Amino acid sequence: MAGMRLNAYLARAGVASRRGADELIKAGRVTVNEEPGQLNTFVEAGDRVELDGRTLELQPLAYVLLHKPAGTVTTARDPQGRRTVVDLVDHPARVVPVGRLDADTTGALLLTNDGELAHRLAHPRYEVEKLYEATVEGEPDDAALKRLESGVELDDGRTAPARVRRLAPSTLELAIHEGRKHQVKRMLEAVGHPVTSLHRSRYAGLTLEGLEPGAWRELEPSEVERLRKRQPGRAPAGAGRSTGRSSR
Repeated sequence: MAGMRLNAYLARAGVASRRGADELIKAGRVTVNEEPGQLNTFVEAGDRVELDGRTLELQPLAYVLLHKPAGTVTTARDPQGRRTVVDLVDHPARVVPVGRLDADTTGALLLTNDGELAHRLAHPRYEVEKLYEATVEGEPDDAALKRLESGVELDDGRTAPARVRRLAPSTLELAIHEGRKHQVKRMLEAVGHPVTSLHRSRYAGLTLEGLEPGAWRELEPSEVERLRKRQPGRAPAGAGRSTGRSSR
């Protein structure tokens, strides 16, 4: 095991999110080698970590691709009691979503307990491509498409250029690599065509082939390796889908 912060260890052990782990540590419920754990404690191989006197062990790393259906929220728990994406994934490891999709947005969502990889995929410098299909109000003309392609001015700054193509008069396909909140919806509203439905068909080269809404599958080792090897600003070579285990 490579060394890791105590909150990351607790998350990998499946007892809490990193934020929840911080609360457990501050409450004095976690010890490392029989000493009280601190927020800056680093856990090394061979260390014994205990929660309320119970020894913890790391769960194996897990990587899941979910076809997120509409009406589910992208979080581990929801205070309003709505169904979450974690509720849909019946996996022995505690996996959490990488990034977010709005409750009404469908499509490809990666869940994992690999905090290091999740951080890399979420970091802007790695420019992870996300491919969306958006149905909008009205029929965007070529001028609107050119604005999307060159970048749109939003209240938090100009967007990076997007790849855009028209699938139908009121349906566009957009490829972006930023991860701003509600970005695609805000971009399309900015060019005068608010979104009526949004679907993410591909994430970091992973597609939903063979997955019905609500279904999930574990990534193949080769897919995980491609994600790990991706370099800043470059998509992983040969990204696609190979058959894997799925669940409804």
